[in-house]
Amino acid sequence: MSSIVVAVRDLLQSLRAWRLWSLLGWLEIRQRYARSKLGPFWLTISMGVLVGTMGVVYGTLFGQKIGNYLPMVAIGLVLWSLFAGIVSEGSNAYIASGNYIRQVHTPRLIYVLQVVWRNFVIFLHNFAIVLVILVLFGVKRWEVLPLFVPGLLLFLLNAAWMAAFVGLFSARFRDLPQIVAALLQVAFYVTPILFSGTMLTGKHHWIVEYNPLAYLIDISREPLLGQAPPWSTWAFALGMCVVGWILALGATGKYHKRIPYWI
Repeated sequence: MSSIVVAVRDLLQSLRAWRLWSLLGWLEIRQRYARSKLGPFWLTISMGVLVGTMGVVYGTLFGQKIGNYLPMVAIGLVLWSLFAGIVSEGSNAYIASGNYIRQVHTPRLIYVLQVVWRNFVIFLHNFAIVLVILVLFGVKRWEVLPLFVPGLLLFLLNAAWMAAFVGLFSARFRDLPQIVAALLQVAFYVTPILFSGTMLTGKHHWIVEYNPLAYLIDISREPLLGQAPPWSTWAFALGMCVVGWILALGATGKYHKRIPYWI
């Protein structure tokens, strides 16, 4: 049986077990914020403070209008928090669930979906900041706003395959989670989150043009800012999703039986 078939079967079984991974995600969030009055909203408060501080400071430094710059930074930071959380925690998905994997026969990718779900729930809390920003500064173009939904879906699908890929090899190479965390820190500063692609001109525009994460941010952020992402952005994000999932499923199927021994 080919590795892709094994992985696809595992993925389908994991999706059918949505009650299990959604419950595990909820339980982890509840345990993390047990006996806290605000729970995950502490993350929302800290994110709101970060958005307000960085939006005002960097907007002033870059000479930008707060009405345009603050929404861009707010949406970018909230989306980046979702992406970084999925990929970073995904690198430890199998390691953190080692007890379940060794004792209970479950699909492997269920633990990756658990990470995606948990971070998506936290994202929904943080999205309240985006809603407040949109209320304060207004929605520029209502007709392109629905594009946010397929854009966010593509965003999540790409983050999920990256989490599945790094999670698999992190179980084998325990230094990889630290490498992933370091790369995410570097990626944050070269991805248009605190700046937009139009702010880079001339020879520096390649920083955005050849950065695949820039396309993922754009397909989710641009509709909320009143702009329709160009077809090339959609095509790149979709192509990256298809190729990425083929690689992730191929690797997962190939090393499917070795995961319990690695952890």
